[in-house]
Amino acid sequence: MIYLKEKKIKDSSRAEYAMELFKEGYNCAQAVFLAFHDSYGMDSDTALKLSSSFGGGMGKLREVCGAVSGMFMAAGLLYGYSDPKDQAAKTEHYKRIQVLAGKFEEHNHSIICRELLGLGAGKESPIPELRTAEYYKKRPCVELVGMAADILDNYIIDNPRQS
Repeated sequence: MIYLKEKKIKDSSRAEYAMELFKEGYNCAQAVFLAFHDSYGMDSDTALKLSSSFGGGMGKLREVCGAVSGMFMAAGLLYGYSDPKDQAAKTEHYKRIQVLAGKFEEHNHSIICRELLGLGAGKESPIPELRTAEYYKKRPCVELVGMAADILDNYIIDNPRQS
């Protein structure tokens, strides 16, 4: 089991993979989304491009955490609906997303990037920070990426998809 401050992540190869991807320089959404790309049959280049806008709380707007967005995008591909008139499927999927968000919030008290990072309101420069040792010391992003991947990984184990 991986211990992140008071948070626990079960041994999860997807969580480890997502954290390694983040450390390689991928944004938080890309790291989580790509960690599951084999599950939904998408090539890695497409997965990375699709999730590229969601890093930094959506393009460094510091809104919904990119790790959470990546988790939601993967959940959509794995469990989502496509018929806009299927109210039951839509309801079930929104319930699922709220469960996933709740599990993340349970450990972090928020799914909002600026709150997770202790930042004030307002937009930031669109220029990403360089990934230095100092960056990793002041940001919990590696752990948040691992936690989001772990939450989804455990959800998948507990809730196998229906064919």
